[in-house]
Amino acid sequence: MSTVLNELYESNTRRAHVFRYALLVFDLVTIAFVIVTSFFSRQAWIETVDIFIGIVIVADFLARFAISGQKIRFWTQAGTLADLVAIASFLAPITGEGLGFLRILRTLRLLHTYQLTYRLRKDFPVFRKHQEVILASVNLMVFLFVMTGLIYATQVNVNDQINNYADALYFTATTLTTTGFGDITPAGTWGRMLSVAIMIFGVTLFLRLAQVLFRPTKVRQKCTTCGLTLHDPDAVHCKHCGETIDIATEGVV
Repeated sequence: MSTVLNELYESNTRRAHVFRYALLVFDLVTIAFVIVTSFFSRQAWIETVDIFIGIVIVADFLARFAISGQKIRFWTQAGTLADLVAIASFLAPITGEGLGFLRILRTLRLLHTYQLTYRLRKDFPVFRKHQEVILASVNLMVFLFVMTGLIYATQVNVNDQINNYADALYFTATTLTTTGFGDITPAGTWGRMLSVAIMIFGVTLFLRLAQVLFRPTKVRQKCTTCGLTLHDPDAVHCKHCGETIDIATEGVV
């Protein structure tokens, strides 16, 4: 069994790649499920799907723990915390509705997509060419969905202006962009503190994305001597070997 798990999670076989892409699709479908079901009242079929998803996450968690070479370090990784939150969020209904709100934190599971960066870069030329932009966008989207989830979880039962995930997403987006129409306002101290966090950290991530889009920190130009790929936009020589490099620019106005 351990041999099969090591192949699926660690090797470069075709079956392993298909398996890991399947996990990525599972994560994205799960997030869509969380968003869509926020528009419905709690029903038996939703709790059944919750439990099924929770079991799959537990199986994935146990499999990765089984093949981990450093068991103690495994528990200190950020991905492990995301897994535990995700597991709690989907198995919480078993213990009662009081913990059911944790299911929205499933968005943290998106962090696991970063493990596929190498494979995505190898399989998709578009990802390889625009990797920095894509990862900056993913960072922003992860933050947006996590904050939306927290707003929804803390405000849905205490704020008449937030009745579903779409309301929470609308409030988060207007706060993130500092538009602030004022038609939805957070209730309570925790709601206001979350708004402050969205404005401070969200604007920072938004500016980072804008910087990557309009002024990339690195450009891809392979050095013909040493093979170094990433260089500063205004570089004349390769910082690794000193070879002259020819980076196409639009000039200075």
